[in-house]
Amino acid sequence: MIDSLDFDFLIRLLINMVGIYVLVRLIYFRATKQRAYASSYILFGLGVFLITSQLASVEISMGFAFGLFAIFSMLRYRTESINIKEMTYLFLVISMSLLSGVSASNHLELALLLSLICIVVHITETSLLMPQFEEYTVEYEKIENIVPERREELLEDLRERLGLDVRTVQIESVNFLRDTALLKIQYAPDQSQQ
Repeated sequence: MIDSLDFDFLIRLLINMVGIYVLVRLIYFRATKQRAYASSYILFGLGVFLITSQLASVEISMGFAFGLFAIFSMLRYRTESINIKEMTYLFLVISMSLLSGVSASNHLELALLLSLICIVVHITETSLLMPQFEEYTVEYEKIENIVPERREELLEDLRERLGLDVRTVQIESVNFLRDTALLKIQYAPDQSQQ
């Protein structure tokens, strides 16, 4: 059985799984702590690689390829929705697996390409390109402060009461019966606690 396995297939599988492990475990999981998504990404990457590497050796029609894409797209509409960050990582895992499975590049080029993807993702996850903010939703009772003219008072009150460096506030909803507003705030995380 092992003799019939192609050596190129095994090397590409190894490169793919190392690349996905670095992307998911060392970058994504460190930033989000979403274990369920992380394990799903690794398994999804393995599945996409196995399917595409096996189909790459078979002569398939364009109609069959579009049909396969349509099936994967329909699966997306049947599952719970995920946010844009998780969708981006899913797209990257699929892209890396497709590149590993059907790319005509040699092993070194493939490893360098997957490394480049991981490096760019790592840079975007740090504050090198853009400042990082945390989000928090609060129910706020001083409804008189949510008007645009009192924006600075609202920010100061939130900073004082929460003890956070609140940068932005977005009004999600207003409940006039209870005189409260649901606010989404963005604040700079305390670097000393990380």
